[in-house]
Amino acid sequence: MNQRRRSPILRIQVLALFMLLGLGAVVMRLWWVQVARGAEWTAKIRGSSEVTVRIPSIRGEIRDRNGITLVQNRASYEVAFYLPEMVKGYRQRVGQPPVTEYRATINGMPKDMKEADIVKIVNDGVVPRLDDLALARDYNANKLQKHYRTNTEVPFAYIKDIDFETMAKFSEHDVGLPGVDVAIKPVRSYVYGALASHLLGYVGAPDDTNKEEARKFTFYQSDVEGKSNIEKAMDDYLRGKPGVRYMRRNAKGAIDGVLREDPPQSGANVMLTIDARIQTITEEALRVVGRGAAVVVDPNNGEILAMASVPSFNPNTFIPSIKAKDWEALRANTANPLVNRAISAFPPGSTFKLVTALAGLRKGLANARYNCGGGVGYGNHFFRCHIAERGGTHGMIGLAEALKVSCNSYFYQMGNAAGINAIEETGKTLGLGEATGIETTSEQPGVLPSPDWMRVHYPRERWTSAYTANVSIGQGYVLVSPLQLAMVYATVANGGVSYFPRLVRNVVAADGTAILNEMGQPVVPPAPKVHGDLRVDFKPEQIQAARNGLWKVVNEAGGTGGKARLEGVEVAGKTGSAQAMTQGKSDTIAWFGSFAPFDAPRYAIAVMVQGGKGGGAVAAPIAHRIMERALALDAGKFEQQVAWLEPAQKADPFQFLESVEFKDSGLGLADEDQENPADSQGADVQMATAGAAPEVEPEADARGKIVPRAQRVARAQPVALQPAPPPRRPNFFQRLFGAKPAPQPAPAPPRRGAPPRRQNP
Repeated sequence: MNQRRRSPILRIQVLALFMLLGLGAVVMRLWWVQVARGAEWTAKIRGSSEVTVRIPSIRGEIRDRNGITLVQNRASYEVAFYLPEMVKGYRQRVGQPPVTEYRATINGMPKDMKEADIVKIVNDGVVPRLDDLALARDYNANKLQKHYRTNTEVPFAYIKDIDFETMAKFSEHDVGLPGVDVAIKPVRSYVYGALASHLLGYVGAPDDTNKEEARKFTFYQSDVEGKSNIEKAMDDYLRGKPGVRYMRRNAKGAIDGVLREDPPQSGANVMLTIDARIQTITEEALRVVGRGAAVVVDPNNGEILAMASVPSFNPNTFIPSIKAKDWEALRANTANPLVNRAISAFPPGSTFKLVTALAGLRKGLANARYNCGGGVGYGNHFFRCHIAERGGTHGMIGLAEALKVSCNSYFYQMGNAAGINAIEETGKTLGLGEATGIETTSEQPGVLPSPDWMRVHYPRERWTSAYTANVSIGQGYVLVSPLQLAMVYATVANGGVSYFPRLVRNVVAADGTAILNEMGQPVVPPAPKVHGDLRVDFKPEQIQAARNGLWKVVNEAGGTGGKARLEGVEVAGKTGSAQAMTQGKSDTIAWFGSFAPFDAPRYAIAVMVQGGKGGGAVAAPIAHRIMERALALDAGKFEQQVAWLEPAQKADPFQFLESVEFKDSGLGLADEDQENPADSQGADVQMATAGAAPEVEPEADARGKIVPRAQRVARAQPVALQPAPPPRRPNFFQRLFGAKPAPQPAPAPPRRGAPPRRQNP
């Protein structure tokens, strides 16, 4: 009896003991989770609930010398695919993602690899929903699959630079697809279209993703980088600092909101020496020809005020990426609109006679007079003067008069009297035969031939007086860029100081303060840099003798440059005509180098025209137009607005030009340039390459073509995608000890055409 009474009490005591033990276990478990391993679990929870996205930096602006913005940024919206999120969403909704095979090279050996078929996932699960909203677009499926393989961390841009209507649809409808997002990115905007396109350059996606940096983020959006010219040369300063967006991932694994954001920082602003108004004047004047270049510099400090090349292009077509067909059209254009002719090298013709004259003056030949009987013989070759074409001669002639009428015979003899070494030394002082180093892509150094140069490039040839004669008139192997020629004439204009040309004036932060280097000095020195000084070896009257000859070219009757004459302003200059080989074909090059006003030079200008008959008839009028309007601008007599320009494209850029005329310009009476370049040897032109390839958007391929909705409906019904069943709720002990319930297999797909299986709530 007592034993029966004790049994319930004993059971209660045992149960109480188990309850105490259980409670103790719970307390221990809570302590273990919250205290002993609290930091670890907190980190895991945060890691699984946050997604980090690298935000591209904002590039700084590019402005002219007066603060006019030439390149800025604008907001661009694009539909981006976060591919890992799409694969994850597919796995949650359907099950194992489809797989595709590809061939890869591992450790130098070919190997068959497998990966998720992201194209099928997009085509089956994403495109139909977008098409229902009329938002689907054709795309390149091969690019998508390759992107998933090599740049998983980087969102794939499905639609770039979407218009307002598309943006409104995305805002109005909840697409509701994992991995699909509308991203806003800053992209470049070239404010005035094709204006200064060969100077500014363009940007594009980097060639390779920085994998080490990409691993720091869940998703990595790279910066664009400069591909050519200023955008490339000043890329380190123009790039800002990237930002980070912290996004929330919900319990289902989908990203459903932004937690916080560290905004990106803007890069520095690059201030150019270019005057956008003079750049506009120069480009508009140069558009009368199909192929050419013009450079305007300040002879007092070497600053480039304008640099133009035709044909040209609109860098906005590269933003955010250029269509493959447009890129191929640019590359296939035989006139090479991407080439900057201002820094390409051409035979300078008679404009080089200024260098020969300076070499002769250096050797004390200021008063030398030579006879022109229609030409001069060297070896077994007779070098003719252009006047012989008309059956005449120049007779006994001095330096100033020889420059005025561009007598070849005089300079054949002066060049040989001075010697090739003197010509080479003078040319080097003026910066010829070497790149100037300005911030452009693929500047050509040109060629300043000499016996040493010939031993390197033509070791079987021997330098003779005939070679010196050819060099003396700017033919043979001599090559000079329009920029270099402008600097030569700027040197004579200012009395003998040869400056390095300057294109970048300053680099400043957003608040206007100058960016400093490690030494605490501005990254762009404010003072001009001197390349050489003729005054070391020349007396002032010697340099003035060369200047006087250039004055006669323009201002006296019979001068070859009379079409550059300005009313009320004294202009000095020199014409030139040369034979050349361009891409294996014979070509003629028309030149004019000049400066004004004569006594207090403000501008030095070099104009080069491919396919022009003569410098006096073709190039001089263009220089006149630029000089006339630039000086009128200074005097307040002319107002020039910086203008949006379409690309300069002539229907026939290879048309041979007899002359150029601006009907609204007052030209002085002038004899046309009578120089005949056909009798001289022509060198191969050195063309400046366009720079690195931009980001090219390939055309849509077969798998990336959107099937019209009507065709999709007419086809057999696709297999319905069943959502994964909700996970079983863990029991008490599973929650207590952190155990996970056994996973449920995904339900088998229904038969084709059968209705979806109803899920229990």
